[in-house]
Amino acid sequence: MSFRQALNVFELQEIARRRLPRGVYGFVEGGVEDNQARDNNRTVFERIRFRPRAGVDVSQRSQEVELFGRKFAAPFGIAPMGIAGVFAFDGDIQMARAAARLKVPFTLSHMSTVPMETIAEHASHARWLQAYLSNDRERAAKFTARAAAAGYELLMVTLDTAVGSNRENNIRNGFTLPVHITPRLLFQGATHPRWSIEVFARTLMKYGVPCLENTEAGDRPSILAGPDKNLRHRRDGVDWEFIRHLRDQWKGRLLVKGTLHPADAEMAVRVGLDGVVVSNHGGRQLDGAISPIEALPEIRAAVGKNLKILADSGFRRGTDILKGLALGADFILLGRAAMFGAIAGGEEGVVHVLSLLKAEVDRDLALLGCPSIGELNPDYLETRDLFYGRVPGGATEKVRPVMAATNF
Repeated sequence: MSFRQALNVFELQEIARRRLPRGVYGFVEGGVEDNQARDNNRTVFERIRFRPRAGVDVSQRSQEVELFGRKFAAPFGIAPMGIAGVFAFDGDIQMARAAARLKVPFTLSHMSTVPMETIAEHASHARWLQAYLSNDRERAAKFTARAAAAGYELLMVTLDTAVGSNRENNIRNGFTLPVHITPRLLFQGATHPRWSIEVFARTLMKYGVPCLENTEAGDRPSILAGPDKNLRHRRDGVDWEFIRHLRDQWKGRLLVKGTLHPADAEMAVRVGLDGVVVSNHGGRQLDGAISPIEALPEIRAAVGKNLKILADSGFRRGTDILKGLALGADFILLGRAAMFGAIAGGEEGVVHVLSLLKAEVDRDLALLGCPSIGELNPDYLETRDLFYGRVPGGATEKVRPVMAATNF
């Protein structure tokens, strides 16, 4: 099947699965340990149903949104995905170009194999950058100075990676970071010649062995060596005092990524951040963590309109995006969905997946009887199967929370 024949993200995912060696695909698609968090990110959407309104004029509906001083053509963008160039040739460049064409943001991963300055040339509509930082303030200052000089307007600091997660899936499939060239991996490459030639060999010819170009230390380690382990371990020292210091240093928009608790969102307000990304890292860090969808209502209730709330992890459909927005998110980020498009068809594949999602959002907004993205609220949803309340005596009873009737 050609990527142009794919009718949805899931069909693009199947194309990606067939094209990538098993270990490489497992790195993209897999979660951690028992995959509970990853799987729940998807099944949670099934526990939410719509309550559409009838007799509403939706002929002038719009999904355009304004966020951080910019207008975007859709209420979603591309989340950061590390080592994208291993999965699709120039993967970050392809996604940045596609996002610019569709007038939505692309977020460059700190773990990219392309320099942030190069991506800035292609991310003409919005320049967003995600970072993993240690508690070394001097190195953080150098990193943010480099980002500012490259023209990045938004910095997204990931806080849910204090230590490396237990990615048994990667070990089992023989593909980890740093990458170890083994007979098993070579065999997988040989049985997937399209990826071996169009991605692996082409990358080696153009760049040599891919390097992590945007590390905090500026040391450009190859993916065969990995980042400085001692520096990575210092992520466990990052606290709110560090974030407060970073807020004083970084003049652009500053967000933290990996928020699942309302108290952390409240702290983000106190520290003076511009927003949070409600995320469980796609189910790739703490297995069993709640999904962003489950966390959104309490987080929105805690901060009101004092903070912009973005969400990622598990979004694959236009209906998923509408549910996230109705539960309190201002904007949705998609990582794997965009990556599947890049694997299936490069820049055009990403344009295809973004266009599919945009069409779904438009169609579903009309069927929901909602004239615009800004008017979405929990009254459009039935959430009795999503949230649970405690009754006296410790029994569990399904309830529809009071906040579900709140207009955000």
